[in-house]
This record gives sequence, C-alpha cells and structure tokens, in this order.
Amino acid sequence: MGIPELTDEQVEELCGTAEKAARGYILSKIPSERISLLNITVDTEGSKPVTVNVDVEVTLSPLMKSYDVKKLANEATEKAFESIETYLRKLACKSTR
Repeated sequence: MGIPELTDEQVEELCGTAEKAARGYILSKIPSERISLLNITVDTEGSKPVTVNVDVEVTLSPLMKSYDVKKLANEATEKAFESIETYLRKLACKSTR
C-alpha cells in the first residue's frame, strides 16, 4: 500500500481511531445502560509493517440475554479494522505526494 513508517503519534491516533470505531458501533446497537462491561484493546507491533490486534470484550445486562454478544463483538472488531484500513490508506496517499 506504500505506507510510511508510523510515528508514535500516528500509532496512537491509529489505536484511538480503531477503539472509537468499535465503541461507536456497539453503542449504535445497544443502549449504554444495557452494557455491563465494554473493554476494547488495540495493540500494535512494529512500525513498518505495522501489525494491529483488536480485542473487543462485551458483557450485556441480564435483560439482553437473548442478544448475540459474540456476533456484536465480531462486528465491532470488523468496524475497527475498517477504520484502521481507512486511516492507513490516508497516510499512504499523503506519503506519495
């Protein structure tokens, strides 16, 4: 993709973007008062190439027992990776100028 080596600030922004996308997705599907626990962890390794790991842990209130939490977490993870790809594509475009 032609991604430049990431600075510490860019890595931090990348992680924040991914976390915000996952959290936003979950909160768009479930009211916050129905969420007992929401942990989103975004880890990176290396700077070129960068490896990103996203872990979404969700526990819903007992009122939501019939909701597919695993599917929700997987979809939130997908949204996080979509935001990562978008962010990296923007960096790649800037680096070719």
